[in-house]
Amino acid sequence: MDLFRAFYNICAMRSVPQITLEQAAARVRSGDVLIVGGFGMTGNPTNIMHAIADNDVTGLTYIGNNVGEPGLAGGRCLRKGQLKKVIGSFFTSNPEAVAAAQSGDVEFELLPQGTLAEAIRAGGAGLGGFFTPTAAGTPLAEGSETRVIDGTEMVFVPALRADVAIIRAWRADTIGNLQYRMTENNFNQAAATAAGLVIAEVEEIVPAGALDPDFIHTPGCFVDYLVQADLSPEHLGTSASVAASLKKVDEARMSMARLALAELKRGDIVNLGVGIPTLVADLIKPEDGIVLHSENGMLGVGPEPETGGAMEYPINAGKVPVTALPGSSYFDSAASFAMIRGGHVDAAIMGGLQVDEQGNLANWAVPGKPLLGVGGAMDLASGAGRLIVTMTHCDRNGNSKVVQRCSLPLTARNAVDVLITDLAVFNFDDSGMRLVKLLPGVTEDEVRQKTTAKYKTS
Repeated sequence: MDLFRAFYNICAMRSVPQITLEQAAARVRSGDVLIVGGFGMTGNPTNIMHAIADNDVTGLTYIGNNVGEPGLAGGRCLRKGQLKKVIGSFFTSNPEAVAAAQSGDVEFELLPQGTLAEAIRAGGAGLGGFFTPTAAGTPLAEGSETRVIDGTEMVFVPALRADVAIIRAWRADTIGNLQYRMTENNFNQAAATAAGLVIAEVEEIVPAGALDPDFIHTPGCFVDYLVQADLSPEHLGTSASVAASLKKVDEARMSMARLALAELKRGDIVNLGVGIPTLVADLIKPEDGIVLHSENGMLGVGPEPETGGAMEYPINAGKVPVTALPGSSYFDSAASFAMIRGGHVDAAIMGGLQVDEQGNLANWAVPGKPLLGVGGAMDLASGAGRLIVTMTHCDRNGNSKVVQRCSLPLTARNAVDVLITDLAVFNFDDSGMRLVKLLPGVTEDEVRQKTTAKYKTS
């Protein structure tokens, strides 16, 4: 009798149709709004996006962290002229997206990465929007409603929903329950909730009951169709590999990295930005007790493996394979940025284009180039417990980057706690900006000559 009841329960549950790539693409119509999962090319539903590109649909609105690489995934739809508008967080890695923005052929709307993830999550939860401190006082908040809540200025962000969500999963059962692998969760979990029609491209489809209910990331009620992914190398669509990891290393940069590490304490949860901050990871030893956080959904990031790619290892926010230390965990992008905004990341180390004497940071946009890539910088700058900025003291033309007032678009206001340059270290507190350390071979006169900001000396 018990076996009969178990068999009846499985048979009685809803079965999600399995369709072909061509059938999936046919469910997208001209003028539709799409939400597409993936971070870079990790967890990206490349197979379905290529099938859509093979169709004649036009006028699509594309919502996703990025639009894909040139000719890959959403990048192939962009190349074919199928996209009229793109909403996302980071597009500068695709030169074709930059060209489309400059020509005006495609409308681009930029959101901070955590705001994008939460807007999709809110859309899937049936909410109208939310207030966030991220981007307050920056160009991305212009025209938005703002309120001061518990003493903090916050920006209202409407929720995002779509006609169709295209997502990528590792495993599915015939009921539509989904599991994601490592950092392939990213935007997929939220995207699966925020559309009228959800199509999941999956590597492996198993019978109902084969997946442990404790390890289901997306319940089957959200999924309408399953598509078997083509796993041949030419269809994987990811360029993430150890071979693609290039770090610029010299003594000046390593000196800044060592000083940044000295600002951390045992037990800190730390997020590292690109550039000089990535060098800090190479200096951390197990006895330091520092836990690295990656905003695309990982806590406990370990060093890069000697060889390998996205199918064998998690991918960090720099789109490079990494190892997972004992006790590591994976989660989706919405949860990752909730950690940041909620004060659960102790420190962020990131690069800068300008820092001024008020502790304002500019690090995401320069004049003459389209504003197409903010990523998670605004969320981290305003949400991390301490913000440590590493950058060269002057630009290539010899102009000071430590200025009286930032002239570049702001990333965050009054956010910098420590500034480390190739000349000196500055601290920021209620009394202002203070010079606290000179790097070897540097004199205070040299710092003064190359700094337009006003500062005190400790």
